[in-house]
Amino acid sequence: MSMLQAVEVPRSLAASYARNFGEEGMAWIAGLPALAAESLERWELERDGAAGAGEASLVLPVLRKDGTRAVLKLQMPREESRAALIGLRTWDGAGVVRLLDHDPESSTMLLERLDGARTLASIEDDDMAMGILAGIQARLVRVPAPPGLRSLGEIATEMLERVPRAVTALADPADRQRLRGWASAVAELVGEPGDRLLHWDLHYDNVLAAEREPWLAIDPEPLSGDPGFDLWPALDSRWEDVVAKGDTPRVVRRRFDLLTAVLGLDRARATGWTLGRLLQNELWDIEGGATAPAPSSVALAESLLNR
Repeated sequence: MSMLQAVEVPRSLAASYARNFGEEGMAWIAGLPALAAESLERWELERDGAAGAGEASLVLPVLRKDGTRAVLKLQMPREESRAALIGLRTWDGAGVVRLLDHDPESSTMLLERLDGARTLASIEDDDMAMGILAGIQARLVRVPAPPGLRSLGEIATEMLERVPRAVTALADPADRQRLRGWASAVAELVGEPGDRLLHWDLHYDNVLAAEREPWLAIDPEPLSGDPGFDLWPALDSRWEDVVAKGDTPRVVRRRFDLLTAVLGLDRARATGWTLGRLLQNELWDIEGGATAPAPSSVALAESLLNR
């Protein structure tokens, strides 16, 4: 009983689950203290600090029986959490946080502990930060995607099917034309979707300082596809700072050139798949009620297209 009392669910996490997953999410949150207690007992873990939470997970700093520092990550079983397990097992710590143990049924993970207080966003020199991220990304996409993951071909096909309806939700004819243009870029590439293991959310805040290596990626949402589809989170990193510098196109192009050079990508294909990623984001936004594309998406697309 003492362990059950020791695990409190942060209000922010409970609110996120209620907002994003409704009754199913609230039911999972209700069972979270018991699941945490069961996981602590199963792996003989000792709490070692305050709980943390993201949009979808509870993270508990722990000590293993041998004194090794680790974190226990608990999240509702979904396609994304199952994909994360597949990706982490496949990468096996190469450029990414190491999976020490896991429970496939509950999607609970025991991970090596990194420095959660120090992300790549702490590096002021953007070229240096982007160079580190690009080096990690190059290692990750070097790996062929294993079976069991969603493919970019499937995702892109679904996106193209949703475009005609989405276009009607945009108020400005110029925005409608812009969305059609992004869809055209995807239509040209959909037949060659790629087969690399993609992180899908690699931005500055998802790269943490570590002991085993200077920097390691966290929180992958893996899928199988072309690395060009994986560039947008890096290009969008610390976006407020990019805008504040007053020369958005220059910063975006510099980042894009650095990423494509380190990853060895064809720039035209990488541009097309980046437009595909912007298309995906806008389709989600439109389904959420948006009637115009995000200014950051427009600025990023124009920076890549008008060079």
